[in-house]
Amino acid sequence: MRAVVCDFFGTLTDPGIEAGRREAFAATAALLGVPAEPFWTAMSTSFGERITGRYGHTRAMLRAMAARCGAEPSEAQLDAAAAAHHAASVRLWAPRPGALETLARLRAAGLRIGVLSDCGAELCDGWPATPYAPLVDATVFSWQEGRRKPDPLLYATAAHRLGVEAHECWFVGDGGSREHQGARDAGMRPVLVTNAGYPGAGRFRDDPDPFVPEFTIDDFPQVYRLIAAVKP
Repeated sequence: MRAVVCDFFGTLTDPGIEAGRREAFAATAALLGVPAEPFWTAMSTSFGERITGRYGHTRAMLRAMAARCGAEPSEAQLDAAAAAHHAASVRLWAPRPGALETLARLRAAGLRIGVLSDCGAELCDGWPATPYAPLVDATVFSWQEGRRKPDPLLYATAAHRLGVEAHECWFVGDGGSREHQGARDAGMRPVLVTNAGYPGAGRFRDDPDPFVPEFTIDDFPQVYRLIAAVKP
């Protein structure tokens, strides 16, 4: 095994922070002049479309979501809402305890590191400034690729960008978007992060994965010990 491909949200990030997503959406809605509940519904039900770029960049996406709620925000409202939405997104990227140190240890052990995430434009734009970027060799973001997990092309792209074969990759994730099924079908070796120490974290997963991998860990930092213990 030559590489580790990681999910981002709820795997590298702090799952406890996900509880703040609804509040963040409410703040964005207020700036758009839209009631919080309809906006939450619009954002939730459009997840698959938003993360594959169907609505364009953040500002255009927010205009489309406001239109779903029957509103036509002004240019100034859109500017303010886009800035607030990006700032709220950045807060959701906070690393879970031990995540950065674990990535560094894996790289020091000679493993290539990839991130494969279902995400919006905000992460694509902000990635270079994150503390993860210097520790990651390749990224595959759904918004840029126009596809979402478990699309097999995403896993193949991750392996290609890492310069390895899919069967030489571990895939580590918390189980949203049927990502482990996709990893298995692509030839990767999947690992489930259960987030057992974060009660309720699973409720934020979109399209939960019915496939449970052979290998499971409760917290991401445990992946180093798992990989070291399992024979290639």
